[in-house]
Amino acid sequence: MQGNAVTVCAPGPHEVDQMVREQYTTTAEGTHIERPEDQYVYKIGIYGWRKRCLYLFVLLLLIILVVNLALTIWILKVMWFSPMGMGHLHVTKDGLRLEGESEFLFPLYAKEIHSRMDSSLLLQSTQNVTVNARNSEGEVTGRLKVGPKMVEVQSQQFQINSKDGKPLFTVDEKEVVVGTDKLRVTGPEGALFEHSVETPLVQADPFQELRLESPTRSLSMDAPRGIHIEAHAGKIEALSQMDIKFHSSDGMLVLDAETVCLPKLVQGTGGPSGSSQRLYEICVCPDGKLYLSVAGVGTTCQENSHVCL
Repeated sequence: MQGNAVTVCAPGPHEVDQMVREQYTTTAEGTHIERPEDQYVYKIGIYGWRKRCLYLFVLLLLIILVVNLALTIWILKVMWFSPMGMGHLHVTKDGLRLEGESEFLFPLYAKEIHSRMDSSLLLQSTQNVTVNARNSEGEVTGRLKVGPKMVEVQSQQFQINSKDGKPLFTVDEKEVVVGTDKLRVTGPEGALFEHSVETPLVQADPFQELRLESPTRSLSMDAPRGIHIEAHAGKIEALSQMDIKFHSSDGMLVLDAETVCLPKLVQGTGGPSGSSQRLYEICVCPDGKLYLSVAGVGTTCQENSHVCL
């Protein structure tokens, strides 16, 4: 059985172009053509509860920003911030200037602290006020501590100067120097020195007694050029439990007075018979002891020299 052959001609490029043009023209003229629905649709953006959370978060950030701005403005107003400083604290080219009273809860480090020209500088504390000076290594080289019961100074040397810079009082480990013309002690018990004192003059107030006393030990006065003791309106007394010594290495001892009274000198035995004038001469033993001997025509010291034994 022989079949019939069917010939199918494929459209050429020109026919395809014409078919597309005809389809476009038909569609543009208002013909509705149903098209198959897309099975996959992708939406771009934030929707639903995510969008609401984002808006809530942005609102919260705005609230925090407004609160921070309000607090910043309030702090600036309360603390009196200005281009010159903060409140009573002003920043100048020489440092910081603080007006009024200030309270420091922690240590204050400064190179120089001074008050205004028309007011004084007051430092006070309920416990104590301590001022420290430190070196480059941080070690304390000087300390001034003012406490409720004591003022303590710790330094290699303590010195008080006058307004002209003249040293008035200097203390170190070796000596104490008083640079004033006069040191006056007004206490009823006077001044107590455990060691030696070097001074050119010791003088009492007018119409007051001057007493130099050593209750348990000896009292010695030395001078390279001499010791001058003078009482203008009174007497001079030297009292001792043991010996009183006057020594001059190159010179003599002079007692210059109208009357020299030695009431307790030892008296030798009787002198020559018939002597009724009661005249005596002062004799000196080889060890310097003085005694009286009844005067005669000649010296009688030799006759009474047994007193020296």
